[in-house]
Amino acid sequence: MAVDPTTTKYLIEARIETEGIVEKPDVVGAIFGQTEGLLGEELDLRDLQKSGRIGRIEVEIQGRKGRSEGIVRIPSSLDQVETAIMAAALETIDRIGPCKATIRVDKVDDVRITKRTKIVDRAKILLSQMVSGSKHAGLDVVEEVRQSVQISEVITWGPDRLPAGPNILDSDSIIIVEGRSDVLALLRAGIKNAVAVEGTNVPKSVQELTKEKTVIAFVDGDRGGDLILKELIQVSETDFIARAPRGREVEEMSSKQITKALRNKMPADQYMEMYGLGGPAKGEDRPDPFAQDDEGPAPTAAPARPAPAAPAPEPRPAVSYPPPPVAVSPPPPSRPARAVPPEVGHYRELLMGIAGTSKAMIVDDKEVVLAEVPVRRLVETLKEGGNSARAVVFDGIITQRILDLAAEIGMKAVVGTKMGTVTKQPASVEVWTRDDFA
Repeated sequence: MAVDPTTTKYLIEARIETEGIVEKPDVVGAIFGQTEGLLGEELDLRDLQKSGRIGRIEVEIQGRKGRSEGIVRIPSSLDQVETAIMAAALETIDRIGPCKATIRVDKVDDVRITKRTKIVDRAKILLSQMVSGSKHAGLDVVEEVRQSVQISEVITWGPDRLPAGPNILDSDSIIIVEGRSDVLALLRAGIKNAVAVEGTNVPKSVQELTKEKTVIAFVDGDRGGDLILKELIQVSETDFIARAPRGREVEEMSSKQITKALRNKMPADQYMEMYGLGGPAKGEDRPDPFAQDDEGPAPTAAPARPAPAAPAPEPRPAVSYPPPPVAVSPPPPSRPARAVPPEVGHYRELLMGIAGTSKAMIVDDKEVVLAEVPVRRLVETLKEGGNSARAVVFDGIITQRILDLAAEIGMKAVVGTKMGTVTKQPASVEVWTRDDFA
């Protein structure tokens, strides 16, 4: 008769070893036979099992290389002293079937404590869910309604059906961003005059629109942002430039950070001069400011800059923030070239193959490319399933955030176009840049 699990107090667990091959019936028979009469009538195992105070004896045993090993479990509803005596009696068994045997009690668990521990742990989880749900219920409703309104406010503009804010045509100024998610981020901040170019190839419709309005280019702080900015300066009439923090994307910024970045926007000619690009003001012929100058010094940007005492009478942007000059730190200098081990040569080929694409490749221990994703999705992809990654090769700037994540998931190497602002490089991660392969 099996013991009622609701009355079980303790669980005896013992380990069995024999010098021959035995089976479950042999073990059960030895337990009953060799403990019979050993402890007196009150602790006779057969009587205890009939009365339900000892449960069904469970045996797991396997034979290997002429020996048998296994575990026996006996549930008990006796008190502590009687259960301990019964457990000790098991260790007196020295033969199972025709074989010599030893039985050693590993533990006697208090089933009630185990149940209480499970109850407490589960109760903590349920309580946490209740508290979290009640705390955020109201906020979730508000946020859900707000996001629904914001999404409904996104329109498609022009022949290329570009994502844009509802005020793109009515506003005297526009903010050019990269993608639809950036437009949504600006809508969350209450800014409704943004338009997305959806890539580095600026559509003709946007180029024409920049001739009519004051233009703010608001781009990501990565390689993709550099490429879009280069294209915008070449083909459109850009008045101001705002950027996300280095290594960040516009869509990742909070409303406060977006507002601050736009407030700190810089006149386009000042930005070009600061980085040694040069170039005329809006409305003049605009040569390629990124082209190499082999025929003499570049035209100085100073004459093209508006004099502080007489600013150009252009329409003010819809986001009415003053455009004070802001010190922007130049990109960090390239590291000197260093010896490249043969095993790293494969990374060089991958890096050169994705140059200018703003893509990232995740590589495993066998140098096989597990995934190819946009650089903007790199961090998210590594967080979701990067445990099998050995290295990442990407067309972008190596940031502290990426290095910390690489060390956290056990990656061995990070390969990018250049180093960003890194204050602490993990010792377990090798870092290679395009300059190292020069």
